[in-house]
Amino acid sequence: MEETRKWRWGVNRWWILGFVILTAIAVTVVSVPVRPHIQVAPELILSEPLFTLPVIGDFYLVNTLTSLLLVDLIIIGLAFLVRKALKSGTLVPKGIASAFEALVEMLYNLTESSAGKNAKQIFPWFATIMILVLVANLTKLIPGMEAIGFMHHSEHGNEIQSIGANAAILLPTEAHEGEGYVVTPWFRGVSTDLNFTVSLALISVVMTQVIGFRAQRWRYLLKFFNISTIFKKPFFGFMDLIVGLLELISEFAKILSFSFRLFGVMFSGTVLVALISTLVPVFMPSLIFAFELFMGVIQAFVFGMLTMVFMAQATQGHGEHAEH
Repeated sequence: MEETRKWRWGVNRWWILGFVILTAIAVTVVSVPVRPHIQVAPELILSEPLFTLPVIGDFYLVNTLTSLLLVDLIIIGLAFLVRKALKSGTLVPKGIASAFEALVEMLYNLTESSAGKNAKQIFPWFATIMILVLVANLTKLIPGMEAIGFMHHSEHGNEIQSIGANAAILLPTEAHEGEGYVVTPWFRGVSTDLNFTVSLALISVVMTQVIGFRAQRWRYLLKFFNISTIFKKPFFGFMDLIVGLLELISEFAKILSFSFRLFGVMFSGTVLVALISTLVPVFMPSLIFAFELFMGVIQAFVFGMLTMVFMAQATQGHGEHAEH
């Protein structure tokens, strides 16, 4: 008869307690955490602009732009790996190809259950936005993502210690005024840049109107300017016109809700991890990272699902229902 090993809590708890105590001593005495520099706007990697546009002005290289390039390279690399796996000739995909097949199938089934016959034109936008936001949120959790970069002088910075080869590390002690240093990271979570979230929100809302107009033609404009019954039933027609104007305002409100929801959640996660790492640097940061991983996946799903639902609703006229 096979014997199963049981967890001996009475013995192992002393090992766990010992590791907790040693970690607390190592972090609080040997390696004191450095107070992070938190900034809402993305930091400039280069002080000089890359180029100047006639209307927009100077274009600078910021650390969220390098993160966006990294996200694009990861997505392109995954696409090539899936393509290579599918071309191998096996009928049953394995590994990353199998995972992506399951993901795409799940997303398409969700789209088809909500949009019906319009699923083919809505699915590419839904899947692209969701995968982009998901990879952007997950790359934010790569170790050293927001901790490695250039050092520059700051009025309220920390002292530094050279480690050779023109490299240095920040010390927890604050330097004298004007003699301290802060780190400008090379990479920063792209979802913490309001420019990125606003751009995605504009794409989502604009393409929702385009898909709705393609599906209903000129009848789609009655959703915002409903004057079809204003002469037959003046009172109810006037109410329909007011409701249409409220619908138009709500479309602009979607841009704000899309933008600040994703930006607020991801930026607050960055601030929370930084503060917890400074105040309680024992085990708690790992729990916050796990929570931020969960929120990153949820926010990508919410952003994509709202886009898909709004596009599906735009294809339906008044009184119509989705085809299941």
